[in-house]
Amino acid sequence: MAAYKPVVVQACPKLGERITQDTLYWRGYKTPVQIKEFGAINKIDFSPVPPYNYAVTASSRIHIYGRYSQEPIKTFSRFRDAAYCATYRDDGRLLVAGSEDGSICLFDVSGKAPLRQFEGHTKPVHLVGFLSDKYRVFSGGDDYSSNLWDIPSATEIISYSEHTDYVRCGCASKVNADVFITGSYDHTAKLFDARTKSSVMTIEHGHPVESVLLFPSGGLLVSAGGRYVKVWDVLKGGQLLVSLKNHHKTVTCLCLNSSGQRLLSGSLDRQVKIYSTTSYKVVHSFNYATSILSLALSPEDETIVVGMTNGVLNVKHRKPEEKIENSQKKRQPAYRTYVKGRTYMPKQEDFCVSKPVKRVLRKYDKLLRSFQSSKALDAVMEPPIMLHTPEVTVAVMQELHRRGTLRSALAGRDEKQVNLLLTFVARRVIEPRFTPVLVTVADMITDIYQPVVGQSAVVDKQFLKLQQAIGKEIDYQEELLEVLGMMDTLFATFTKKRDTCLEDNKSNGVTEIIETNRNY
Repeated sequence: MAAYKPVVVQACPKLGERITQDTLYWRGYKTPVQIKEFGAINKIDFSPVPPYNYAVTASSRIHIYGRYSQEPIKTFSRFRDAAYCATYRDDGRLLVAGSEDGSICLFDVSGKAPLRQFEGHTKPVHLVGFLSDKYRVFSGGDDYSSNLWDIPSATEIISYSEHTDYVRCGCASKVNADVFITGSYDHTAKLFDARTKSSVMTIEHGHPVESVLLFPSGGLLVSAGGRYVKVWDVLKGGQLLVSLKNHHKTVTCLCLNSSGQRLLSGSLDRQVKIYSTTSYKVVHSFNYATSILSLALSPEDETIVVGMTNGVLNVKHRKPEEKIENSQKKRQPAYRTYVKGRTYMPKQEDFCVSKPVKRVLRKYDKLLRSFQSSKALDAVMEPPIMLHTPEVTVAVMQELHRRGTLRSALAGRDEKQVNLLLTFVARRVIEPRFTPVLVTVADMITDIYQPVVGQSAVVDKQFLKLQQAIGKEIDYQEELLEVLGMMDTLFATFTKKRDTCLEDNKSNGVTEIIETNRNY
């Protein structure tokens, strides 16, 4: 008896992910470290000076973490209620934070008690930050006001009440020490100059503004709110340059990398998108376990920290570059060592010893070899095989059909098994590589189980899904045929015009030659 030949599974090329320089760069992080905080993390801010510690604001505390520490190295807890938006000054020596009771606290990083406390807001303060001159603080609160404070005297310099809803985000210009921007739930972002008594520019975002970001050059402003991230040209009076809609839920935070060439956005859809600031296309993305509220990137992109709604802090550190020392590298055998003797042709007096190769058969191959058709089909109808390698399931069905035992393998099944079969066929029948086999399978299932239609609601539902899938595919094919007909007509018209033009040129050329000869 001839040896059994295993089932040949049709190999189809798969479109792999395009590997770019961005993909390699942003994949170069270690496995994330998870740190549990006391509440939702509303702000993460890195110190701009070494050793680049970062401040995490959650609940009524501000924790300072070292770059590689999993425990806080310092804690500020002098808040009666929730704390918001702890932000470092440019020299990394001072830290300012808002609070639920409307007060603003200024801390020395090396101390514990507040150095200054600014009183003036009547409702929670969700926005605080330093102007670039280091001696003034701006703030925004739920009382719709945006205030400017003097650090040495702890007094209010000016108050703007132009927003009509909560002020929840803002940023300061690094080029001009008098300019800062606030974003509000009234769908606007306003640009203020400390030398004027009213806003200089108003930008209509169209959704409640959750985050704003000013480029280091001061010429471009990025606003986030709803599902949109929008880029505005400040130097052209707030002209909209591009509107990005790559998230499925509200965008909550924005961040630039150290070079300013990549823009990061975090959202409630549990994703961080990375955009190129030249083309504004998504070059990479990260997925997280829960919704994202805050995001920060350390200098030189060494660490990326994400704060989530469940109070979990996700910290990723960049992998160190591998340094290979040539002196310590073990020398490997030359390539010729491995291929030596492969091309040797045995002579007539040589005695050849062949080593038998043991063939390992899959479970379905063993069942097919023993002519157990129904069990072989059961073996490839397991969910992992159907989901990840459907070509194996289809190959076994094709082999059973070739043997003439497919109908008997499909018959005699219970409601659960029929439901599984119909689900697989309805999902995969529209794929061109599986269509010829699965159409035959669908016909056999319909013929076998037609008498029991109406006895099971689950099976009836799957039959309807199969009908809808085939109906949609037929509609698509008809539309494609119509398009092909239109294209054939256009191509035929172009060909006729070209032939006519060539004939006209030839005839004109002959006429000109005849007329020239007559003149001579």
